[in-house]
Amino acid sequence: MNQVPPRTIVSRRSRPAKSPLSREAIVEAALAILEQQGEGGLSMRNIAKRLDTGAASLYVYFANTDELHAALLDHVFSEVVLPAQQGNWRDRLKDLLISYHGVLEARRGLAQLALSSIASGPNSLRIWECILRLLSEGGVGATTAAWGVDLLVLYVTSIAAEQALHTTDDRGLTRVASVLSAVTADEFPHLHRLRGDMISDDGPNRSQWAIDVIIDGLSARSPPA
Repeated sequence: MNQVPPRTIVSRRSRPAKSPLSREAIVEAALAILEQQGEGGLSMRNIAKRLDTGAASLYVYFANTDELHAALLDHVFSEVVLPAQQGNWRDRLKDLLISYHGVLEARRGLAQLALSSIASGPNSLRIWECILRLLSEGGVGATTAAWGVDLLVLYVTSIAAEQALHTTDDRGLTRVASVLSAVTADEFPHLHRLRGDMISDDGPNRSQWAIDVIIDGLSARSPPA
């Protein structure tokens, strides 16, 4: 008669212990999901599942998803390189914005998240402080500089978000080019003459030109009354 081997009982205590939950662990899990699934995957449920816990546990550390998203952005902004203390203020400001752009571009969905959330942690503050200092070195008025921070950061964020779409499609540029090629000089004289320039050089040269235009405008603009 065959004997049935005794069943091995595995105690729950023998399982590996879960890492303790913390703000840092939640942010790291959210960042991993963002890189894998994009902004659409950043639900509290998905993050909690990755951490093997319940969504309610996350609200002990973050009041809502907006607060979590802001913390995630600020965590990544630690990678932005601040420029040297010496040198031309415009060049150093552009170096800072280029570094900021590179950080946004390096991770899937990050630029889109930055458009919908406002990071305001210590790493964001050091970026704002540096921009204000550099604009002040350039003689830009106080209120103009304060408003200029938002203008510069928003433009670079928007460009990074737009360029990220190149990985999946051409953002409709083929369709736009086709439409522009068909316009007539009689009906749309300016569009007809500049139809090639409208969609030309959609890359770093155009982006840096736009940053120069914004900085020139801030330098020339008097503080608002």
